[in-house]
This record gives sequence, C-alpha cells and structure tokens, in this order.
Amino acid sequence: MGLAGAIVINLNAVVGSGIFALPALLFAAAGTFSPFALLIFACFYGCVMAVVAKLSTIFRQSGGPQLYAQHAFGPVVGFQVGWLSLLTNMIGASANFHVLVSYLAAIFPFFADPFVRLATIATLIAFFTAISISGTKRSVRAIELGTVLKLAPLLLLVVLGFAQNGVPTDVKLPVFSEVESIALLLAFAFSGADVAVAAAGETKEPRKTLMRAIFINLAGIAIFYALIMWAYIAIAPDPTNVDTPLAAAGEAVLGPMGSLMISVAAIFSTATFQLNVFVALPRIAYGMARRGLMPHVFAYVSPRFQTPVAAIAGYGAVVSVLALSGSFTALAVLMVSVEQILFTSSIAALVVMWWRNDAGLRDTMDARWLVIFPVAIGLVLWLFSQVPWDSVPPTLAFIGVGFVLYLLSRRGAVAQDGIELPEARA
Repeated sequence: MGLAGAIVINLNAVVGSGIFALPALLFAAAGTFSPFALLIFACFYGCVMAVVAKLSTIFRQSGGPQLYAQHAFGPVVGFQVGWLSLLTNMIGASANFHVLVSYLAAIFPFFADPFVRLATIATLIAFFTAISISGTKRSVRAIELGTVLKLAPLLLLVVLGFAQNGVPTDVKLPVFSEVESIALLLAFAFSGADVAVAAAGETKEPRKTLMRAIFINLAGIAIFYALIMWAYIAIAPDPTNVDTPLAAAGEAVLGPMGSLMISVAAIFSTATFQLNVFVALPRIAYGMARRGLMPHVFAYVSPRFQTPVAAIAGYGAVVSVLALSGSFTALAVLMVSVEQILFTSSIAALVVMWWRNDAGLRDTMDARWLVIFPVAIGLVLWLFSQVPWDSVPPTLAFIGVGFVLYLLSRRGAVAQDGIELPEARA
C-alpha cells in the first residue's frame, strides 16, 4: 500500500454514513458559522493526529495504537488497547450493516423484509471478508472505486448548489450555549482519520508514508466537509428534514433525480466504509498474534494472497454474529469513551518514549510540541468529560473481560516478532 492507498484508507474511515446526516445537525447547532467550525476543529484535532503521526514514524509493524501501547507499557496494556480497538470497531461495523441495508430498502422495498434483511447482511459480510482476503492491492483498488462513486455525487451537489445559489457570504457567530453538542458532532465527523496505521506492516515505507497520509487526509476532509456545509447553506433545503438533509438538498437542486443520486451515494459510502474496516482492522489482531498477544492462528498469512486470512475471517465471523443477533445496540455508547482511551494511550506512549528517548525520539521533536501536546491533551480530556457516566461501568467491565482474554490468549500464543525500532536510532 502506497501513499494514495493509505490516504484512501484514512478517508473512508472518516467519510461513512455520518456525512449524510451531519449538515442538518451541525447547521442547527452552529448556523452559518458551521463551515468555519469544521475548519477550526480540524486544527485542534490535528494536534491529536500529530501524536499518532509522530509514533507512526518510529514503527513499521501492523497494530497502530495497540503496538505503541505495547512498546511503551508492556503486553498487558498493549492487549487491552488492541482488545478495545477491535471490540468497538466490530460493534460499529455490525451496526453499519443494518444502516447499509436500510439505505437499500429505502430505494428497493424488497430489502425491508426481515428475512431478506438478515440474508443480505450475511451475504455482504461474506463478500467483504472475501475481498479483504483476496489481497491488499485488490482491496485498496475496490476501496478507491467506491470512493469515486460516493464522492462524485457529493461534489456534483456542491458545484450545482454554488452554480444555482452562489457561495454564501453571510456569517453569523453562534451563541455557544451548546458547545458540547457542537464539539461532539465534530469529533464524530473526524473520527477514524488515522486508521491506516493499523496496516503499517503492509505499507511501503510506513515511517514516511503514514504521517503524510494522516495530514493530507485530514486537510482534505476538512475542506471537503466545509464545502458540503457551504453548499447546504446555499441550497437551503427544508430544515425540518433532519434525517436525510443531503438528499433534501439534492432534491432542491435536481428534483427527485437529485434525491435518488444522493441516496445511491449513501449506499456506496456506507459499503466502502465497511470494506475499509474489513481491510484495516483485522491487521490489529494479526499484529497482536505476531507479537505473542493472541493465539498463533491469527498470525497465519495466506501463501497465495499474502493476507492475514485467519484474522480477517475471525473478524468477519464476530461481526456476523453481532450483526445478525442485534446485540450491538446496547454497546454502541461505549464507542465514544473507548476512542478517548485509545487517544490517551497514544499520547501517554509518546510521552514515555520521549522520556526514555526511544530510537532517539527526543532529538526529532522541536518547540512545536510545546503547543501540540497541551492542545492534544486538553481536547482529549474535554471530550472525556462529555462521555455519559452510564458508559463508565460497561467500559470498566470490558476492560475486566480484556484481562481474562489476555490470560486465555497467552496459552495459544507464539511470539514470532519483537518490536522493531529504526536501526540507526535504536
């Protein structure tokens, strides 16, 4: 996977089904200031991404935040970070398959039948698992195709919206009486901008490529989101349509054909997001197995396709069970709190590695980090404070389950790899 592939992986981890509901919610909260709110928040969020990007320049193995935590704090913490990463992403993937079939049912009522719905979900999971197993290059090409199919209608909406209505210039500063809701919406909008680091082991020159991919993608996403918001403001569709605001905007510009165009784009967007998850996230389990934290079977690589077939198949199997049982709904609230735990672990790992001067890290960090660190820590702590208290007990319960799974996993584990640091700076 080269730079373009890493950018596409990061982009599709961010732009999923949420963009099709975000404009109405954000406009209701921030009004005409919402495009600027997106750009400003991207700068703050960029400080958190800078931490992950800096860590990505040190390691060249798969795992991402799990690998960073394992190196800084040892195998127990490393396992917990990997376990929580996999758990929340499997929950999210399970829920999104229901979202995807709901979009299909909106256009083709045939998919609304309960039996057909479950059969379609099972078929889609099997299909995405097969594509992911078939090879990293082939998977990335499929994701690139899906990216074009989902972004093209949205960019056309932006162009037509500006052509028919002009670019809005009036900006009214909002009264930030609901700062929390605005920030949480924005945090959701940018979530997943660093997911390509999980597949560092299958990336060309990962110590250079992944940092570039994170920042190029973040900048592109911020501009793209701002353009979508400006177009939404210019088109001014029915404000009561909060469930499908972009479809309403499409209808205002092109009539029923515009609404259909955006609905089809939503299907491609959600499907590409799902395939993206199946490509990136199983690499966490693969990396953990290679480093002796999970049963050795998950380290198996297909001789034909050169992909971690057991890790991908295992990921697909768990997602299938969750999606078909519907048990993910009660767990969805955990995703917000767990994401902040992962960011905290990465920030703490970078601090520890700086203190120990691992791989000469201290010599590569200049005065800019006197700004980056406080902003990143402040943003994560503030987002932590917005997490509902009722999500704390189940989060602690899953951490407890993680300790049990760690002890069980070690029985069938074989450490094939150590953690590699740059040779010249080790």
